[in-house]
Amino acid sequence: MKPILMFMMDSCPYCKEAFRWMEELKREDSRYQSLEINMIDERLQPDLANQYDYYYVPTYYVDGIKLHEGAATKEKIRSVFENALGK
Repeated sequence: MKPILMFMMDSCPYCKEAFRWMEELKREDSRYQSLEINMIDERLQPDLANQYDYYYVPTYYVDGIKLHEGAATKEKIRSVFENALGK
């Protein structure tokens, strides 16, 4: 299992939607509950955020590889979760 690095902002409506889908996916598939998801708020941790190549939030990295950037769908988040599981 690989950790997920998620870049987000509390004020971002797309991030709030992504959080809802993430919780929904965890309820639907218990395998997702054990995923390690490290959330970086780019406004609170700009030094860390500036080390990565992205423009829009939410952005997901798994194993150092950017898998998604910008407004997400439930299926795109599912794909990030599956990749983190090694599928």
